[in-house]
Amino acid sequence: MEVEMDKLFKLKENNTSVRTEVVAGITTFMTMAYILAVNPSILSASGMDSNAILMATAIASAIGCFAMAFLANYPFALAPGLGLNAYFAYTVCGSMGYSWKVALFAVFVEGLVFIVLSLTNVREAIFNAIPTTLKKGVSVGIGLFVAFIGLQGANLVVASESTKVTVVNFRTNFNTVGIGALLAVIGTFIIAILYVKHVKGSILIGIVATWVLGIICQLTGLYKVDAAAGFYSLIPSWRSFDITAISLTFGQCFNLKGLNINILDFIVIMCSFLFVDMFDTLGTLIGVANKAKMLDENGRLPRIKQALLADAIATSAGAILGTSTTTTFVESSSGVAEGGRTGLSSVVTGFLFLIAIIFAPVFTTIPGFATAPALIFVGFLMVSAVVEIDFNDLTESIPAYLCLICMPLMYSISEGIAVGVISYVIVNLVAGKAKKITPLMYVLALLFILKYIFL
Repeated sequence: MEVEMDKLFKLKENNTSVRTEVVAGITTFMTMAYILAVNPSILSASGMDSNAILMATAIASAIGCFAMAFLANYPFALAPGLGLNAYFAYTVCGSMGYSWKVALFAVFVEGLVFIVLSLTNVREAIFNAIPTTLKKGVSVGIGLFVAFIGLQGANLVVASESTKVTVVNFRTNFNTVGIGALLAVIGTFIIAILYVKHVKGSILIGIVATWVLGIICQLTGLYKVDAAAGFYSLIPSWRSFDITAISLTFGQCFNLKGLNINILDFIVIMCSFLFVDMFDTLGTLIGVANKAKMLDENGRLPRIKQALLADAIATSAGAILGTSTTTTFVESSSGVAEGGRTGLSSVVTGFLFLIAIIFAPVFTTIPGFATAPALIFVGFLMVSAVVEIDFNDLTESIPAYLCLICMPLMYSISEGIAVGVISYVIVNLVAGKAKKITPLMYVLALLFILKYIFL
């Protein structure tokens, strides 16, 4: 079996093994499994059936992972993206008042546009046009962003009226928020110690260990279930699940008869999906590929066209199934941190998403505080790229800094890239180093500025 896998995914060439790829794929899935619960929760606000959304989420994610594996042979996993699903449900279907069928059609069209852009090298050209130092900044920024997501998922960082965010008060609601935050801290140390000891699968072990500790806390009364506040049982249980529910959303993006659609609104909606998805994907690919040492000496990613095409195919397929934009997930970095280097890792993640259709109640039981330590630690691994930024060259380091700091603070990969590109062009122009700026960087900077004005 190892020989067949090596031929298909070039394991030896990438200095990896079947075991390493399997562990990486499982780790990536464990850090992404929350999307099976979160996506239905958000998109159901548009009027869609929750079970149908869960099915669409799992299948679209599997399709995306398989496409990435067999087209590009990369360990990048895909799933419906957060942020875009909120825009879908609360803006397009909420404040704008459009049917979820119209929103799905916009996502489908966006995917088709992406396919064309990928086949015509436009997206690849954009990826290659971003300066190497700025790409390092993107990688560091994603590391900070991922860590921030982990801190929030563990409720270690919570909202504050006076300071916007603050550290959790462990004593307040200790049996729900407090104990979860404490277990996340313990889980982070478990991963860190195992990683320092060079234990294979340290991140996956940390996730499972934290979950098990949570179950023990529930059994002993330290953790108390409060479904109304969002704290559910940590003990996996079996309950019936309607697999046929997918029929409620499948193909409905084409069922637009009798629906009023303002063409200008539709173009704005489609462009919004397009813009955010494009630069979220590019940013994720840059960050994760940089961590995995996949970028060449010129900062380019081999087989980038195939990777972007896989992302585009998954987007359109997801719309047909019944979910918002499917995109490359930043949580793929957790699998890369475990040594994942080929598409075999993505295949494992994809199969687990399919299995999750049957065992959804089990996988959706994994608590946020159990996966949070993985994201916090992966953030550390990605932030290490900051030492590769030349801070002596201010025309390079200032844009990289603005890019990396804006990602977590603006809670968006695409916003960080936008700030980085705009500042790179302005700083280098003013500093008299216009020769460094490629024509495409000028175009990107202008497009980002226009986005802020009109979108």
